[in-house]
Formats: sequence, C-alpha cells, structure tokens
Amino acid sequence: MTDGTQDKTEPNGENSFILQLKMMLEAFQHSGVRNRVLVLASGLVVVILLTAYGQIRLNAWNQPFYDSLSRRDLDQFLTQLLVFGIIAGCLLVLNVSQNWLNQMTKLRLREGLTHELFEQWLLPGRAFKLSGAGEIGANPDQRIHEDARHLTELSTDLAVGLFQASMLLLSFVGVLWVLSRDVVFHVAGESFSIPGYMVWCALFYAGTASLFSYLVGRPLVRLNTARYAQEAELRFALVRLNEKIDDITLSRGEGEEKLRLNMELRNVLRIVRLVIFAQTRLNWVTTGYGWFTLIAPILVAAPGYFGGELTFGQLMMVVGAFNQVQQALRWSIDNFSTIADWRATFNRVASFRHAVVAMDVVADAQVERIEYTTLLEDKLVIDDLKVASPAGTVLLDEQHVEILPGEHVQVIGQSGFGGHYLFRALAQLWPMGSGRIGLPAGDDIAFMPRQPYIPPDTLRAILAYPSTAELFTDADFASVLGKVGLERLIATLDRRARWDRELSHEELQCVAFARMLLHRPRWIVIDQALGSFEERGSRAILDVMRQDLPRAGIINIGRSDSESFFERTLHLVRDPGGRHFSTKPAALARNKQKQKKRKTPAEAEG
Repeated sequence: MTDGTQDKTEPNGENSFILQLKMMLEAFQHSGVRNRVLVLASGLVVVILLTAYGQIRLNAWNQPFYDSLSRRDLDQFLTQLLVFGIIAGCLLVLNVSQNWLNQMTKLRLREGLTHELFEQWLLPGRAFKLSGAGEIGANPDQRIHEDARHLTELSTDLAVGLFQASMLLLSFVGVLWVLSRDVVFHVAGESFSIPGYMVWCALFYAGTASLFSYLVGRPLVRLNTARYAQEAELRFALVRLNEKIDDITLSRGEGEEKLRLNMELRNVLRIVRLVIFAQTRLNWVTTGYGWFTLIAPILVAAPGYFGGELTFGQLMMVVGAFNQVQQALRWSIDNFSTIADWRATFNRVASFRHAVVAMDVVADAQVERIEYTTLLEDKLVIDDLKVASPAGTVLLDEQHVEILPGEHVQVIGQSGFGGHYLFRALAQLWPMGSGRIGLPAGDDIAFMPRQPYIPPDTLRAILAYPSTAELFTDADFASVLGKVGLERLIATLDRRARWDRELSHEELQCVAFARMLLHRPRWIVIDQALGSFEERGSRAILDVMRQDLPRAGIINIGRSDSESFFERTLHLVRDPGGRHFSTKPAALARNKQKQKKRKTPAEAEG
C-alpha cells in the first residue's frame, strides 16, 4: 500500500461502490447488534422529527418577537421571551438526547463491525492466506482498528446529518413558499410576485455552491485513500521496529532504521500536503458561500420589505426559513470533505472484508492444488506429493508414504529446499502443488513451527493455549514445565508479562513443547523447532516425548541430533521440471487465465 491505489480484489468505479455497500448492508443484517442499532436509530428519528417541529415553532416566533421590538411593545416583548425560553428548553433536551443517541449508535456500530471483521478474518486459514495476497493483506490491524472506528463514526454523523437536513428541508420549503407571496416586486408601476420566489432563490444558491464544491473537492476521495494507506505503512514500520529493537540494537542498525522511518514519514507528509492543498481549495468555495449566506436571504427578500408588504418580523421569518432551507440544501457542500473521507475509509474497510471473504475463492484460482482428504483409519498418508513454492517445486523421494501412530519419521533435505512449505502443506496452509495428503480424522494434530507463538498473557494461559486454563490443574502445569527444564517458572504461572522478550529462544521453544505435552496430541509435525536446542537439549525433549507420548506419530522436518529416535528417514528433493509459485494476485490471475486457454482432449479434437 504505497501508492494509495484501489485494491486489486475489487472492480473500479461506482459499480464497485454499490457492490461494496450491498455487501456491508448484508453483513449488518446478520450482525448481533442489528436490533440494538435499529432501536437507537428509531430513537434518533423521533428526536430529529421533534427537533424539526421545534425549529418551525422557533422560526414562527421570530415574527411576534421582532414586531414587538419594532413597535416598542414591552409587554409583548416579555411574553415572547417567555415563549422563547420554553421552546429553547425543549430544543435543549432534544439536542442532548440526540447527542447521546448518536454516540451510542457509533458505539454499537463499531462493536458490530469490529466483531464481524474479527469473525471473517480469523476463520481457519484465512488470515494466513490474506497475508500473502499482496497489498490488500498489508496492515490488517489498521483496517480493523482505526479504519473501522473511523468508518462507524463518520457513517453515524453523516447519516444523522443527512436525515436532519432532509427533515428541515421538507419542513421549511412549505414555510418559505408561503412567505414568498409577501415578496412583491414593483416595476414600472406594476406590482407582481413570483410563486415560490424564495424557494427558487435558495435552490439556485445551494445548487451553484454544490456544483463548485464537487468540482473543486472531488480529488479528496483519492487523496484520502492514499493518505490512510501511507499512515498505515508508517504505523507498521514503527510497530516492526519496536518489536525487533533488540536485534536492531545488536546489529547497530539504528541509523538504517532511521532512514527507513524518515522515508515512510516523507511519503505520509507528501500525501498530507496534497490533502491540505485540496482542502484549502475547497475552503475557498465553502467559506466564501458561508460568508455570503449572512446577507443573501436579506438581499433576495429586500424587495418585499422595502415595498411595504413585509413587516420587520416577517422579514426575519423569511430570513430564518431561507437559512434553514439553503442550509439543508448545502449539507453536501458543508460535508464534502467529510463525505470524501467517508468514501475513502469505506472503500478500505469494505475491500478488506471482501478480500477476507474471497480468500478461499482466490486460493482456488491456482491451476493445480494439493488434494486433502480425511481418512477413516488412524494414519497419515502422502501420495505423489509435489509442493510448489517461490523457489521451485519439491517432492519426497518416496511417492507413497504411510505413517502410523507411534512412528517417528524424519524428513531431511538441503537448506532452502522447501521444507518449510512442506510443513505448511501438511498444515493445510499451503495447498499449492499436486498430489494428495490424507489426514487422520479429528483435529488432534499439533504443529510446531520454527518460531513458537507466545501470546501476551499469563504463563498459565500460554501453556493452555488455545484451550482455557481451567481445563488443567496446577499439578499439570508444574509437571510439564519440570519435564522441559523450566522448573523456575512454576512460581510465575499467574504473572502476565511479555514472555517472548523475557525468555531466550530456546526457553520459548521449551514452553511450546511443554504446551504440546500438556495437550497430549495424537500427531505431531515439527518444522526445525528441534534445531533451537543444543544437542543435549534436543535429546532431552525427544526422550520426554518418547516416554509421555508413546503412541503419538511424530514427523520432524529438518535434521536432528538424535538420529536413533527416528525409525524412518524421508528425503526432500527438487523437481527439475517443477514450476515456481507466487502468492501475488496478479500471478494467480495469470495462472487462472492459462488454465482457461488450455483445451481438453475433446475440445482439441472438435
């Protein structure tokens, strides 16, 4: 996301916006907060309608109040002050109520949207697929946290503002039309009035302002989209630097990192500068029309007042009604930059949700895929497996492999030969390639990656992850920690800390193996995790696994110092005729296009 262009998973143009809007509305229909939002929205509608009625009464109050001033009628003046107090008090209550309902609607919308994005993003395998899908998968934290919050707040404010402006327009157009009869023109001894004269003036005034605002402010949608993309890149760079500060400091890389941050900051400032210039150009239009609004209704109503048909009080009523109408018509002008901001934010959130939901379909665009089956027998079967990776295609030296419970199998190959992609393929995270993998029924398979995942939580919760800690006893936790040599941590089970920073890499792997011993899986697949240990540590871990998990089938990808633990050794070799694979959407599209061009034998014969 460095250029702010539209995500490639979505079509361009207004049709894209309509499809996105339809998708988001369908998601809202199935949201758990739908009913609460509808109740709050109903309350907002009632309050806005009552406010519009109060505004009409306040505008009608102008005539007797200003007429009492022109007549110097003190009794009538005091009476009208009392009336004003009642009307203003009611409007105050309505305004406070509207603000509370507005804020609560924002809260519920954000709750629903964020939960929906969590639900879609964290379906099994989707977040992983999205991370390799190009720019749409960059910085999902920004889209889920900041963009979702911003979208719900803007959506609520704009929807409430538009409905309120519409109600005021409907309420005061009729008032202004009636008052237009008293605006009489005197020309060459003739007197005449124009039906709806003040209404047409308000429409012309607001229409020209809307046109100029649209023409001047249109670039803001594209610029805001680019701005949010660059802001996300800067935020990601800062988070990455903070996470890797130890390695950066050891490498004396602060200077290089500063250059990277300065480059990201320059990109942000460049886009912000363009946004400022665009907003300044728009402000010339909106502010200019705003100042002219102070005298515009008086100018258009002046013929009626100076002709004698309008009293001073009626003139102020006309001015008030004109201002209400043109303000309602000017809603899009006054909110043009906000609407542009909303469009940009909506596009980012909607395209992200679309990409998340479509990840399964995008992955299916690959021409050849590994076939996954669930076996009735308790065994793991690999048939004619070829794994396509960015470095090429790798395969096992045996076409048919069966691994039974209790077997210990080692898969070795040259460094960089694609063992990591084989591990992902067995975990059903990398289906790119061909052949078949038959997995035992159930989900009792533990995958041990090179870098163990340690969530920010108590040590007790980390060991129980992804289950709840209540499923295990203190004795269970103490036992597994003791078996992997971490007895000193037993007393700190309930301490919440950044354990990924407090413990060494070898100790973190010990925590991961302790977690695996606690869950006692039937099958274990290891991706070079044993390489984190010294020879004695590796053998100790394997001895514990042999004693505690005698019936577990174990597959270790990578060479181990304890060769006697493994009864079988498979070799990973490169397929010289294999192809490279890219996770970029453009490459996926090319692969799909090639598949379409390919003819079947029947088609070729025809």
